[in-house]
Amino acid sequence: MPETPSQPETAQPDSPRSESPADTPASAEEKTLDRLLAEAQARIDEQRDAWMRALAETENVRKRAQADIAAAHKFAVERLVESLLPVRDSLEAALGTGDANSESLRSGVELTLKQLRAAFEQARVSEINPAVGERFDPHRHQAISMIEADAEPNSVVAVMQKGYSLHERVIRPALVTVAKARPANDPAAA
Repeated sequence: MPETPSQPETAQPDSPRSESPADTPASAEEKTLDRLLAEAQARIDEQRDAWMRALAETENVRKRAQADIAAAHKFAVERLVESLLPVRDSLEAALGTGDANSESLRSGVELTLKQLRAAFEQARVSEINPAVGERFDPHRHQAISMIEADAEPNSVVAVMQKGYSLHERVIRPALVTVAKARPANDPAAA
């Protein structure tokens, strides 16, 4: 038998193909997946960056608000102090005059009291000064004692000390004496 020239070997099924990897369908799918993964990663990075910026902005707003609150607390009474300074000046001037007679001293104190009332009005501080016979209000009055009186029970008989409120919030209740009912067998009750 004549020998035939050797023929080139055919590719085995296990051997790598001679086609380029880009030409295979699996390779195209990998490129698509890689591209989608890269896009998703880019979006994640953008979202993370936006989240970090929002977090930093929120922290800055919180710090600014805390600083504003601290300043408000620190200078909350500034207007009240400004309105009380003339009162202090008047009191110091009254004490500084050595030759003041009782009439000039009295008029100076009245003027100072007028300035103080104006300062209180400006700060929205109002007096709680119940009239005699007014019904006792435990939210605005503090009973020091109860006495038997000809007035209606639980009504104010006397005011020992005025109270004050700031914007309808009681700062100090008025100290009052309150009427109580007389016993039924008391001859004065009849």
